[in-house]
Amino acid sequence: MLNEKQIRQAADDLYQAENNRQAIDPVTLSHPDITMDEAYAVQKCWVDRKISEGQRIVGYKIGLTSRAMQSVMKIDEPDYGVLLDEMVFADGADIDAAQFCDPRVEVELAFVLKDRLEGENVSLFDVLNATDYVIPALEIIAARSHRVHPDTGYSRKICDTIADNAANAGIIMGGRPVKPEAVDLRWCGALFYLNGVLEETGLAAGVLNHPANGICWVAKRFAPHGVALLPGQVILSGSFTRPVSIEAGDTVHADYGPLGGISCRFV
Repeated sequence: MLNEKQIRQAADDLYQAENNRQAIDPVTLSHPDITMDEAYAVQKCWVDRKISEGQRIVGYKIGLTSRAMQSVMKIDEPDYGVLLDEMVFADGADIDAAQFCDPRVEVELAFVLKDRLEGENVSLFDVLNATDYVIPALEIIAARSHRVHPDTGYSRKICDTIADNAANAGIIMGGRPVKPEAVDLRWCGALFYLNGVLEETGLAAGVLNHPANGICWVAKRFAPHGVALLPGQVILSGSFTRPVSIEAGDTVHADYGPLGGISCRFV
């Protein structure tokens, strides 16, 4: 088991990796028996340091929601990370690609809450009733620890991703917000373009059969710890496309059809 000192050290290593823009060895290389709970403790320690520096929590992201990605990571449940206010970028923004380690972009829907959600019995309908609106979103993911080690080829495990704040690094919201009852969210789809070339397409049903199920999962995951999802928070429900690598000079555009689009440029 990791002790408190080891958890703080792992969190500090990830913090320094982000500051230095240089990915580090995954924590499972030095602690191969780390548990998911210990990985979340590393994540919390990292987030607490950010909060102590003046950042604030604006929501959460749910990741690894597709059956395909769960199979690759050898797990049977999603993971979650914390959204901080420094991670929010405007639609149409120029974003410095150099601030991220190995950045990639995913296509999602964001749920913005109007009511508190908590407890082990939160249902899909509870989520929809507690949601003010749903809006298209792009998530920027990064790898503060190597996805694949450049020297050994070692691939990071699910606990490495969890410790790394579920790889979350940014969120961009745009397009047309809709009330959750106004559309069948399962059939919300997007075309994702990189530099004008269509790279990915997908439907939101790819997220646990309904994107609201991701919010159900995280509410239940938090319940034993007395943590609630709060009004005004943004919850990224999970990607329904594969992540697309980006670099400086790239322009991305996601076309959500009736829900509008999101664009940004990495510089």
